Amino acid sequence: MNEVANFTLPEKILLAAAHLEESGQSPFSAEALIVASWKKYPKTFGLKGFDEIYPDSNKVLAGIMGEKGLPRRGWMTKVGQKLYTLTRDGRQIVRKLLQGEETPPLTSKRSLPRFSREQDLLLQGLLASSAYAKHRQGREVEWTFSEACKFWSMGERLGSAVDARLDEIQKHLTEIERCLASGPQTLGNGREVSAAEVGVLCDLHHQLEQRFGRHLALLRSRAEREL
Repeated sequence: MNEVANFTLPEKILLAAAHLEESGQSPFSAEALIVASWKKYPKTFGLKGFDEIYPDSNKVLAGIMGEKGLPRRGWMTKVGQKLYTLTRDGRQIVRKLLQGEETPPLTSKRSLPRFSREQDLLLQGLLASSAYAKHRQGREVEWTFSEACKFWSMGERLGSAVDARLDEIQKHLTEIERCLASGPQTLGNGREVSAAEVGVLCDLHHQLEQRFGRHLALLRSRAEREL
């Protein structure tokens, strides 16, 4: 097993995160990770001159935020406001560290999967929709079918085209959520989006389908009547 002195700062943060998950804290907060890292490695993460008494939060935050943070390298993923979990790759790295095996450098930037321009524009539209805004405000009772159609960019679709569009949106959201599993990404309009937010959009998509099932059935049948 590697000696503690041989672990890099990012590796120590990763090991502290693993300790939190082993103790049942998953997801864990940035604050919990700061304290866990300091308790496990006080000389590394302690405040200068007071390392046994106070943690230096900046040392841990520098390891989990920004372009050089562990989420951007695929070892952790952000699942909420300052909430994180280890990824499968991150857990594999922890296992290798504890067993003294060779690991890829945690200081090299990892290439993350990126969704397409079409999916980028889709997300921008969904997140800016009135249906999503009302969902966030707890005003789902005020949803209208017009808002649902705008959420789906349904346009003038009738018949089988209705189901094709709904399936297309679900497929895109599933692919986007997979791309964001390693961390949030920035959309073309500058807005950062996380896997957790896309999960909310997936739920919203299904809720709207259930709420307006009768309206969708009418769109499907209208094309048959016009034949």
